[in-house]
This record gives sequence, structure tokens and C-alpha cells, in this order.
Amino acid sequence: MQQTSLFESRLPQPLAARLRPRTLEEYVGQSHLLGPGKVLRKLIESDQISSMIFWGPPGVGKTTLARIIANRTKANFIDFSAVTSGIKEIRAVMQQAEDSRRFGEKTILFVDEIHRFNKAQQDAFLPFVEKGSIILIGATTENPSFEINGALLSRCKVFVLQALKTEELIGLLRRALQDERGFGSQVVHIEDDLLEALAVFANGDARTALSTLEMVVLNGEVGPDGSVRVTPETLEQCTSKKSLLYDKNGEEHYNLISALHKSMRNSDPDAAVYWLARMLESGEDPLYVARRLIRFASEDVGLADPRALEQTVAAYQACHFLGMPECTVHLTQAVVYLSLAPRSNAMYAAYEHAKADAVRQLAEPVPLVIRNAPTRLMKELDYGKGYVYAHKAAEKLTTMQCLPDSLVGREYYVPTEEGLEARYKARLEHIKQWKKEHSE
Repeated sequence: MQQTSLFESRLPQPLAARLRPRTLEEYVGQSHLLGPGKVLRKLIESDQISSMIFWGPPGVGKTTLARIIANRTKANFIDFSAVTSGIKEIRAVMQQAEDSRRFGEKTILFVDEIHRFNKAQQDAFLPFVEKGSIILIGATTENPSFEINGALLSRCKVFVLQALKTEELIGLLRRALQDERGFGSQVVHIEDDLLEALAVFANGDARTALSTLEMVVLNGEVGPDGSVRVTPETLEQCTSKKSLLYDKNGEEHYNLISALHKSMRNSDPDAAVYWLARMLESGEDPLYVARRLIRFASEDVGLADPRALEQTVAAYQACHFLGMPECTVHLTQAVVYLSLAPRSNAMYAAYEHAKADAVRQLAEPVPLVIRNAPTRLMKELDYGKGYVYAHKAAEKLTTMQCLPDSLVGREYYVPTEEGLEARYKARLEHIKQWKKEHSE
């Protein structure tokens, strides 16, 4: 259990520590778990907490939530670090918890970075979790499926904590400026766009957001009346982000993503990587960029290189697992790959043409031959009559009509000769020729 000395108590705490939420009402984020009627909130309010793992990126409130649970459930709280503790420390803490249990007291053992424990250390918790000496709450930034051994993981409920949204961080920063534990006793002038820029810079991390706010306020311009003014220059210096202050929802945001798209479309990897860097170093959400690359992979490359979609989805997953700044290299790989891939917009054109017909003719009936017939009445009405299972056909092809009568002969997918799509074009031509010959 952590203890503080008399001298430590006199030292000023960082803003993030002073503003640590004490109740669920003060807690920011994780509404999917803690909103009204959500599973974790119901468990806490009914005092039915069992051992669990909190999995999520840094600064989203894993430790804070564990402390709130301990206070709410009136349990002893032991904060344990996997970085500095070994088997000896585990056994000492377990004995302490066992003694408390004999007196009818619950103990919540919070283990930060539990993934750093080896198998033997993790196994040391098992007997105490099983007999209820402790309620184990582990926190990890790594996938527990890979980092927590199966025996321990099977005894814990895993809750996935998400990075805080920009609007949630802005609300947290506003509270820090008003709360007496923060800067409520001071007059701090900071424009809304600077608060938003600071929230974007934090990239979902509440600790980073509050620490950066503390830095900019301490370095702000002090007026004759003692008030503090935070300027764009102060924020730039404290974050080392010269291009940070563009509006994520404004024109510059769309100008930059447009520049990235069009540079890739023009097969210019150097320009594409530059615009990628401009966006990321401005504080853009890497997952937003990754989602745009996934769209580009099918809209501009498609079957000319089907692996483009695999590359971009993998880049998105890497961004989700690692976050900034580590994921910059994965996005760069995807951007360069897309810039050099062969071009085909056949998928985009196919859907747009089909959409136009679908919107105009929403009531077109499905041909009877390809309707499902789960009931006898449907069979009597000829649902599915004449259907041929293609796998039983000699060439795995049939002449069944699959489009509505009014659209027979319509072509939506028109493949190009680019890259691998040339193969699909040849295959499609063979299929169409076969159907024409056998229909006649």
C-alpha cells in the first residue's frame, strides 16, 4: 500500500493529480460502460464488483476508476505496480488482504500495467482471487488475450476503455479552469479554439490534456491585475506544434485531407507523405486518417490491387493498438503503398450507377427464382422455383436471371485493364460469353 511522508504532503501536486475524480459523477468518458443503465455502472451501484481487467490507452482513467470503485464499495484499496513489484511483494500484499478478509473487510487490489507480470507472478494471484481474498482490478494498455495468462483471464471480466473524445477533453479542461482544485482561484483567459487545439493535441489522453493546460497557464502572460492570458504562441511553445492550431472541423482540415487524397491519386508519394505529416503533426486523429485511407483503397485502387485494402485495414489496427507517435510509420507505409498502386475506380463507379437505379426503382420485385422459400406457402407460390445451385453445375455457372426484369442487361461493374483487375476483366468476359451462348 502506498504511503506518503510529511514532507511529500507539502509538495504541490500536478494538476492531473489534484483534479482526479472522486465520484462517478465527476468521472469523464467511458459512457458506454458508465452511462445510466450500463453494465459497469450497475455492477458498481449494486456493489457486485468482481475481478476485472481494464484495457485501454494511457490517460483514460483506469486507475481513477478503480479508486472510485473502492470508495463506492467501501473496500480497502491497494495500489500495486507491476513495474516495481515481484513475487515477494505479491505475497506480502496477499497476506494483508487475507487478514482483512478475516475481519469481514473487502480488499481491491489494483495492479497497474499487469501485462508486465510474467506467468509465475500472475499465477500468484490465482488462489486469492478464487477464494475471494481480493478483488483484482488490472490495468493494461496491451491486448489481455495475449498478455494475461488464460487461468487468470478466465476469472476476470474485461472492460475496454476508450480514448476520450475531443469534446470530453474540452469539458475536462473547462472544469480545471473553474474548479478550486485547479485554477478556479485564478483568472485565466484562454480562447475556445486554443482549448480545442489543446484537447486535439492530447489525443484522447486526459493526463496529457491537464498537464499541458498546467504548463500553458504557468507560462502564460500575467497582466497587471494578476490574471493570466494564454496566447497561441504560448501554446505553440509548450507543445512544440507550430501547425497545431488549425480547426479540425473547418476549411483547413478539409484542405489537408483533400491534398492527401489527390496526391495519392496522382501517384506522388512524396507529396502524400508530406500532407500526412502536416495532418498528424497538427494533432489530427490518426484513426481518422486511417479510415480515409481505407476508403481510398477501394475507391481509387479496388481490384487493380486487392491487397491495398488489407494494407489500410492493417494500418488502422496498428493505429488503434499503438496510437501516436508510434503509428506514424504504419500510416506512412499505407500512404506510400496507395500512391504506387495501380488505379481503378471501377468499384466506386459500379456502386454509384447501381445506387442511381436502386433509388429510382426501390419497389422492383426480386425474381422468383432467387427468392428464399422457408415455408410451404412460399413454395406453392413458386418462390425459389427453378433455382440452380451453381456449385453443382459443370462450370459453376448458370443462366439464372438475378436482376429485376426492368434492369436485365444493365452493367454496373466495368473493370479496367489496370493491375490485377485485367484478370477479373477477362474472367467477367468469359462468364458473360458463356451465359450468352447457353441462354440462346
